[in-house]
Amino acid sequence: MISVPDRDPVNALVPHTLKAPLTGRKQGLLAGTSFMVKDMFAIAGHKVSNGNPAWYAHARAAPLTARALQWLLDAGATCTGITICDEFFYSVLGANAHYGQPINSRSPQRVTGGSSCGSAAAVAANMCDFALGSDTGGSIRVPASFSGLYGLRPTHGRISFEGVTPMAPSFDTVGILARDAELFRKVGHALLEGDPVYTGIERLILAEDLFRHEEPEAEQALWHTMASIGPALPSPEHRIVAGDEIDSWRNAFNALQAYELQSTLLPFIKSHSVKLGPGIKERFAIAAQVTPAEAAAARALRKKIVQRLNELVEPGTLIVLPTTPTLPPEWGIPDGTAFASFRAKTLGHTCLAGHAGLPQISLPVAEVAGCQIGLSFIGWKGGDEALLDLAVSLRLTSTGLLTSTVT
Repeated sequence: MISVPDRDPVNALVPHTLKAPLTGRKQGLLAGTSFMVKDMFAIAGHKVSNGNPAWYAHARAAPLTARALQWLLDAGATCTGITICDEFFYSVLGANAHYGQPINSRSPQRVTGGSSCGSAAAVAANMCDFALGSDTGGSIRVPASFSGLYGLRPTHGRISFEGVTPMAPSFDTVGILARDAELFRKVGHALLEGDPVYTGIERLILAEDLFRHEEPEAEQALWHTMASIGPALPSPEHRIVAGDEIDSWRNAFNALQAYELQSTLLPFIKSHSVKLGPGIKERFAIAAQVTPAEAAAARALRKKIVQRLNELVEPGTLIVLPTTPTLPPEWGIPDGTAFASFRAKTLGHTCLAGHAGLPQISLPVAEVAGCQIGLSFIGWKGGDEALLDLAVSLRLTSTGLLTSTVT
């Protein structure tokens, strides 16, 4: 019988985590598996904090369970915990000034990445079989890369966001983290709604400009990985995907995310004079100043980005890129200049799929200097199932894919 954990060795869980498991059906696709959820998913009879104690204090217990969570229970999985997230999901680091910092058991001296940090820490530490989080600007993909996990950001809207706290709705997605490729695919199949656009993978575009952004040690490992998995994929076409425009693409994401926050989380923060942690406080202050004109300019650029990416990623085509351009930072990085540089570089990689609403998977492919790194594939709209199948096929056909090491 699956129970809630009696220990939390990696500080993955919020203080208001479950006292008893939410038991899934005895039969189903996911029967016998356990999962945890980020502290933003409604659970009937429970409150969420969205990473902030003031929100929790003013919140009411949810009358209904979030649709995605309920679907997992109906598929037989049992929910055993509620996990820490970066405060109001507004970071990619994996730390919370109120609840602490989850430990990355795969690289204990390094951060997990965020904002789905507790979910990633719990899965990596074998506290559960898989976990749910959210991905707005990289909050599944970054911790997947840093924690040696499989991560899915789905096609925008293909996994229900009903009952999940919104941040920036035109970017928000529910995401999945898992250790095992087969289970990763099963969870995806249990959650994905709508008709898939399924076809074989016929073309692979290698984002040469984004590989160039990678730290040298990690770049070497990823090229080794590409050589290893090459026989299982179409011969890659080396292309410049964003090039010199990457900074403007990232800035457009930042502006739109911030502008949408003015309608979701910022009203509560202002009306309740919420005490925010370092870095988060400053980002919300900046978000409050984004004007309608700035948002309109960012939306205009986003239309061009979407057109560009959709022209590249027709059904049957994938873009391959490093999930993140850096190794995971060491613990204790201040939310200042060094973090700003890390955040900017990271969002330059993760904003592509977000702008276009495209699905993206991160695969755990290598270890470099004691750190995990991920390789990503961006697919076409509705191509989520093809990406999940790819994760399984690469794991089965590429010996050592998950254990290759570069020192």
